Amino acid sequence: SSQAINFPNTSQDVDELNLQQQHAQQQGNQAHLQSKTVADNVSNAMFDGNMFVNPFANPSTKQVIGEPSRPVLIRNQLRSDGDMCMYALTVSTMESKNVKEAMTDPTRIESIQEEILQFKRLDVWVLVPTPYNISPLTLKWLFKNKHDEEQTVIRNKSRLGVRGYHQEEGIDFEESFAPVARMEAIKIFLAYAAHKSFSVFQMDVKTAFLHGSLKEDVYQAPRAWYDELSTFLLQNHFFKGTIDPMLFIRCFHDDILVVQVYVDDIIFGSTHPRYIQLFSDLMKSRFKMLMIGKMTFFLGLHVNQSPCGIFINQSDYVLEILKKYGMESCDPVGTPMEIKDKLDLDQNGTPVDATKYRSMIGALMYLTSSRPDIVHATYLCARYQAKPTEKHRKEVKRIFLYLRGTVNTGLWYSKDSGFELTGFLEADYAGCKDTLKSTSVGAQFLGVKLVSWSSKKQDCTALSTAKAEYVSLSACCAQVLWMRTQLMDYGFHFSKIPIYCDSKSAIAISCNPVQHSRTKHIAVRCHFIKEHVEKGTIELYFVKTDYQLADLFTKALSADRFNYLVRRLGMRSLSPQELDRLAKSQ
Repeated sequence: SSQAINFPNTSQDVDELNLQQQHAQQQGNQAHLQSKTVADNVSNAMFDGNMFVNPFANPSTKQVIGEPSRPVLIRNQLRSDGDMCMYALTVSTMESKNVKEAMTDPTRIESIQEEILQFKRLDVWVLVPTPYNISPLTLKWLFKNKHDEEQTVIRNKSRLGVRGYHQEEGIDFEESFAPVARMEAIKIFLAYAAHKSFSVFQMDVKTAFLHGSLKEDVYQAPRAWYDELSTFLLQNHFFKGTIDPMLFIRCFHDDILVVQVYVDDIIFGSTHPRYIQLFSDLMKSRFKMLMIGKMTFFLGLHVNQSPCGIFINQSDYVLEILKKYGMESCDPVGTPMEIKDKLDLDQNGTPVDATKYRSMIGALMYLTSSRPDIVHATYLCARYQAKPTEKHRKEVKRIFLYLRGTVNTGLWYSKDSGFELTGFLEADYAGCKDTLKSTSVGAQFLGVKLVSWSSKKQDCTALSTAKAEYVSLSACCAQVLWMRTQLMDYGFHFSKIPIYCDSKSAIAISCNPVQHSRTKHIAVRCHFIKEHVEKGTIELYFVKTDYQLADLFTKALSADRFNYLVRRLGMRSLSPQELDRLAKSQ
């Protein structure tokens, strides 16, 4: 059934907001005339009645918005400390909890006004009486601050949203949708940029969900926005990714323009600089865009671009979670897990706070998007979130101690390096002490650039090491084939993709077209590796355990072995000073 949405009267709201904004600005102008500035007496200048007094006017952005290589972030273009102080006072560092609080802050009033004007400009609603037997969905204002990679507030955002959680699935809606790219797709994009030695830029679509064309009374805003963007790009000679609908590519003779979409955040790059400006102008001609400039911070990842390569890490996030859990001053350790540590349910152990334990695991899981060195320890501890004990918490704390000494560690994608697709796989036979199930792990590279990795407990019980490796082979093959199809859109056509395995028995089973009686208990879906070996899409190679790079994801290792594999995976520890030197290098 359809549901009506009650919207405010836009013209009245805008007029009221204008009056309040003017009043706040008048108070700010009067403050400039005082011999003693309000900045000298903040406690007395904060409020005038119910209004927050901002003594500084908003700086003009006309001189800031220009070349795509120049970010819109005003903070980055201020030179003196005095200018920085003035800029800091043009944004609010507090996030208002409700409309009443927001109305005391001129910067919030301005963002509210901008949101309502976007509704009016895009003509997204019509004020109508509530239809009979229709339950209207009420509205809610949300107030958030947007931060940069240094956690500095760069923008106050206000959004008027519908309380969609009042809807019931099957009655009010049938499906949900979010236009997001896979994290592996983002890393492939960055690896390709490093391979082709071009810079990656970033832009943001303002009020993206208001651009969608409605086809029904109650609609799914993200899907409507994606359809609008997709149609626009396809009309302008882009083609959509074969298996990644968030990837858009346009070819120009010997050059290429690549665009990756994540909801309303867009990253793009080209082998020729002029197509960067072309795409920027194209998007601004249709949507209201915020050009951020060179990609430096995306989805929580710090992306440092230099003439030598691209460095991906989450150093600020590491410091944040260390402080959150009171471990910022602890002594570091060399590895995330000791060799002797064996985790199980520990049914007789001392229970600990499960909520905090899950919070710590969640923080570590988010960090694994750029830190494959903690994948094994984190995923192992994550198995015991239902009833964690002191033994489990001790292991989680050790991971934090390891992070304490490796804050600046991340992935390094060197430029002008190879781009061959390869895979490594391993299996931890009967590694789970509670179920005796094995764990499949894999790592996929483009040249020497690690772009994908996984560690997952198998859903079947393998009867031998060979069978565990065989199941892991199929999982690795599936990921490699996904990457192969993704890379075809970039213009790469891989065949005979090498996959390295340290089990000769598993390789023999995969290369034998006859169904052996010893593999009859393995699920049919695991046998498709044979088909791709026969076709020549995949080639299997034996590798000694000493050179098995996926070994890092299966078990706890000694410090020497662990550090060797971390280095071979392409991970480096680069301080901010070292990154600055790389950025200035030629």
